[in-house]
Amino acid sequence: METALLAPKTPAFERDCPIRLVLDRIADKWTVMMMSLLSDGRPHRFNELRRNVEGISQKMLTQTLRDLERDGLVARTVFAEIPPRVEYRLTHLGVTLCEPIARLGEWAVAHVDEVKRAQASFDAR
Repeated sequence: METALLAPKTPAFERDCPIRLVLDRIADKWTVMMMSLLSDGRPHRFNELRRNVEGISQKMLTQTLRDLERDGLVARTVFAEIPPRVEYRLTHLGVTLCEPIARLGEWAVAHVDEVKRAQASFDAR
């Protein structure tokens, strides 16, 4: 069964295209990982998130969380304590993105062997 993807009616994915604006954020691998970690509904501290994502630098985690906050997907709460405590959690908008991300993860699990075979075949050529 063929599924048509939603495509813009104007020139394909121009800079201000709404689809592109959103996909630029959610197609990032670090975004998907952060959203997945935060999807359990509880607040997470910065170092907890960093420990759970192998290979992410402090700078990249900071930038990813800042971008997610800017886009309204993550809320950052600073507690006036010594030392300061900062927690991150999904906003309502962020929660609505979790289902499509979960479906993408399910697709990845279901098709990883096919993708690996295709890669091996391509690399062997």
